[in-house]
Amino acid sequence: MSDLAYLDHAATSPIRPEVVDAMMPYFGERFGNPSSSHRFGRAAKAGLEGARRQVADALGVEPGQVIFTSGGTEADNLALIGGALAAKAAGRPMTVVTTTTEHKAVLAAASAVARMGGESVLLPVDGVGQLHRAAFEEALGRSPAVVSVMWVNNETGALQPIAELAAACRDAGVRFHTDAVQALGKVPVSAAAIPGALISISGHKVGAPKGIGALIVPDRGAVAALVHGGGQQFGVRPGTEHVAGAVALGEATRLAVAEQESHAAKLEALRQRLLDGLRRALPDLVVHADAGPRAPHIANLSAPGAESEALLMHLDLAGVAASGGSACSTGAVEPSHVLTAMGVPDALGRAAVRFSLGPTSTDAEVDRAVAAYPTAVARVRELGMALGRV
Repeated sequence: MSDLAYLDHAATSPIRPEVVDAMMPYFGERFGNPSSSHRFGRAAKAGLEGARRQVADALGVEPGQVIFTSGGTEADNLALIGGALAAKAAGRPMTVVTTTTEHKAVLAAASAVARMGGESVLLPVDGVGQLHRAAFEEALGRSPAVVSVMWVNNETGALQPIAELAAACRDAGVRFHTDAVQALGKVPVSAAAIPGALISISGHKVGAPKGIGALIVPDRGAVAALVHGGGQQFGVRPGTEHVAGAVALGEATRLAVAEQESHAAKLEALRQRLLDGLRRALPDLVVHADAGPRAPHIANLSAPGAESEALLMHLDLAGVAASGGSACSTGAVEPSHVLTAMGVPDALGRAAVRFSLGPTSTDAEVDRAVAAYPTAVARVRELGMALGRV
C-alpha cells in the first residue's frame, strides 16, 4: 500500500515498531495477572508499573497519578462524571462546564451528568474555535465541579490557551480537565503547566494500539470510581489491567514527548505544503480555524459546492484517506457540531474535509492529496451542477 496516502492520523495512527517490540513479551512469557503474587504475576506487575512510570515521567506527574483506561473516551467520562460524583459526595453542586466544540466523549459525559440530576453548561467559541473568555469567567462563578476544555480540537486543530484557563480555574478553586488526546506529541504537554488538572490521553493517536489510554488524576478525591471491583489502580478504575496495552502506552508516550519538537516541525512543513498546493489549485478554498492558533497536524477545509461525502469517495478511489467534517444522522448529511459552533455556514460545513498528518506522512503522500483533491472537487461540482444542486 506504499502508493496510497494515509492522511487520517487524527482518527488513528499506525502502531510504532518500537511499541510492538515493547508490548509483545506481555502476550507471551509475561502473561501473568499483575495482581498475582507468584513470579508470573510479578513479571506482569513489573511491566505495568514500568509503563506507569514512563507515562508519569513523560507528563511530569507521579506514577500514582496515572490511571490506565480503555482510551480517551473512558478517560473523559471518568473525569467529568467521576468529577461530578466526587463533588456531590463532598456536598457541592454537580455542575460541569465545557465548550460547544468538545469531542463527543466530553459532550456526552456532560449530558450524562445532567441526566443524573446535575447541570451541564456549554460555553461558546468564536469563528476560529477559541473559547469566549467572558463566558468562561462567568461560568467559574457557578463553582462548578469540573471545567473541561480540550487542548487541541480533533476536527480543526484549534489550540486553546490551556495553561491560562487552568490557572484561572485553580485560582477559583475549581477542578480543571483537558482532553489532550490530539495534543500529545504535537504540542508540548506537561502537567507542570497545569498543576492539579485532570488530563486525558489515548494510545492509538501516538503509535500505541487502540483500547488503551490514561487519565491523570492528581489526587484521590478528584474523581469517584465509575466501575467497582477488586480495587486495582487505587480503586479509581478497578479491574484486571491491560498490561500489554499499558506497556505500549508507556513506550508510545515516552517517544511522543521526546520527539515532539522535531515531529511538530515536520508536520507543520507538510501541512503548509498541502495547503499551498491546494490553494494554488482552488483559490476559493476555505481553511477552517486558519486565522487562530492551531496544532500542526490538522487541516480542515471546504471547497464551496463540493459535499464531503462524495469527495471522500473520490479521494478513496484515488488512494487518499481523509475524514469528513460532517456526520451522517437520520439519513441526512449534517455539518459537524464543531464547525456549526464556530459559525461556519451549513453549506461549507457539509463540504468540510479533514486531512491529518502523522509520523509516517511524507511529501509524496501530501503531493498525492494535492493532485487528487482538486480533481475530486471538480467532479463533485460537475455532478452537483448536473443535478441542479450548485
